[in-house]
Parts: sequence; C-alpha cells; structure tokens
Amino acid sequence: MSRFLVTGASGLLGLNLCMQISSKTEVFGIVNEVSLENTPFRVIKKNLIDLNEIKFLIDSIKPDTIFHCAAMANIDQCESQPGLAYRINAELPGEIARLSQNLGIKLVHISTDAVFDGVKGNYSETDNPNPLGVYAKTKLAGENLVKDNNQDAIIARVNFYGYSVTGQRSLSEFFLNNLLNKKPMMGFTDVCFCPLLVNDLVDVLLEMVSIDLKGTFHTLSSESLSKYDFGCRIAKCFNLDQNLIKPVSVKDSDLQATRSLNLNLQTQKLSSMLNRKLPDQQAGIDRLFSLYEDGYPETIKALRA
Repeated sequence: MSRFLVTGASGLLGLNLCMQISSKTEVFGIVNEVSLENTPFRVIKKNLIDLNEIKFLIDSIKPDTIFHCAAMANIDQCESQPGLAYRINAELPGEIARLSQNLGIKLVHISTDAVFDGVKGNYSETDNPNPLGVYAKTKLAGENLVKDNNQDAIIARVNFYGYSVTGQRSLSEFFLNNLLNKKPMMGFTDVCFCPLLVNDLVDVLLEMVSIDLKGTFHTLSSESLSKYDFGCRIAKCFNLDQNLIKPVSVKDSDLQATRSLNLNLQTQKLSSMLNRKLPDQQAGIDRLFSLYEDGYPETIKALRA
C-alpha cells in the first residue's frame, strides 16, 4: 500500500483529501491549530514553521507522495504579518520540494489563482503572474522555490469550495449558512473566478499523480462566473431564497487587502493531459448538494476535537 503525507490536514482541501484517500492508502495528516479526532487516517500535530520538523517527519514517515496543502491563507493576516506569510507560503514549500527531490518523493504543491492580478482574465500557464498582495506574492514565491528545488513537482493553481471541519472555511459555506438561516448577504458581481468543488479537486489531483504529471497546471473548473452568480446557483440548487443575496461591487465592501477581479483561468493544458474536460459549475454545485443530502457536512464537523 502506498503512503501519503498531507500537510494542512485540518484545512478544507487537506481534510477532504485525507478522507477521500484513506480507504485506499496509508495517510499521515499534519495539523497545527485545529485538532482532529476519530479520523480514518493518522493525525500528527506539528508546527511546520520550524523547517527541521518537516525534515524529521519526511525522514520518519517515508511517504511515496506529499500533498503540501498547508498555507497562511488569510489575506488580511498576510498583509499584517508579511514575514510569517513568507516563511509559511514560500520558505516551507521550498524546503519540502528540496527534501522530496532528494528522496525521490512525488510532490504536489498547492498554489493559487491569485498569483494573477485579474486585469485581463483568461490566463494560461504561460502568462506572467503579477500578484497584488502579500498573500499572492508569497504564494508565487513558493511556486518559484518549488520549481527551483524540484523540477518533477506538480504545482496546482487552485480555487475551491466545499465542506470544512469548522463549517466556515469556504465561500459555498458562507452562502449556504446565510441562506439556510434566512440572513441577507452580499455577492460581488465584479469578481469572477473558476472555483472547483474540493471533492472534484481531490479526484483531479489524484489523477494527476497517477499519470505522473510534472509542472504547473490550472486546476480549476472549466467555467468562470461571478461570486454573486455562484451564490445564486447554490440558492437555486438547494431551493433557497436567492433574493437574500444582494448584488454589489467589491468596491463597496470593507475588505482590507486588494483582490484580483477577473480570475478566469484557462484549463485546457490540464484537460488535454487528462483527456477530459474539468467539471463545470453546475456539476460541482450538484455534487455539493448530494453531499449535503448524504450528511457529509456533519461527518466532517464531527472530526473536530
């Protein structure tokens, strides 16, 4: 049986990844601030700010594949703590890349669509990134350090949603929680993106590993839409009141850090490698609803210690 090491295992992607693969492979999930219990995979609590910790873990676990999902992802926190953001988002993945290359371990590094400034949209992997804030700049620095240290790594630029251990980690949860509680909320009409349901993202990442891809890929939905439209589609699928979602411009919000407006990214490179189209928005939201009907959100939340 193969052995996977997943950093950020209590995060939205890390936890769903561990849950989906734990029945098929031996999984070691590293957590930090949020503890987990009664998981079908082994949980290790470590603070990876100390780079020696990750070296010790990799040497002792000897995984076949590392999924590096851990990141400092709070955009406003990155603005206020740029040094810590660089340590976590750039130096740590660079060190993991170096270690994995030296030990012959497959590495999947999770990056972000936010490496682009969102001015023109329709970005391909050959377009030059132009990150706007500290979070995006440190994530791009992480990409570059991974490439410098491990030419065989997969770098996946992502944007995803789904069910988390806190119930508050993703945009879909923001919309769904408010809709279920009949609370009005805002939806940005001028911010466009290509989010992929996290469970679909896991399937895609595993497929990328299985065919031994290398390099940078836009690992997103094949369809772009505004955040307002995203919320409305969730409301419609769940048969909830979409009139609770107020269409507004991001310029009228109180967000501190600058956001990229048009993060429509091309996915043709990855689609051609996988020989299939990546899921569109309706497919993802339909699966989100099916998981809800099956009680999956409660299953995830019950893992929090």
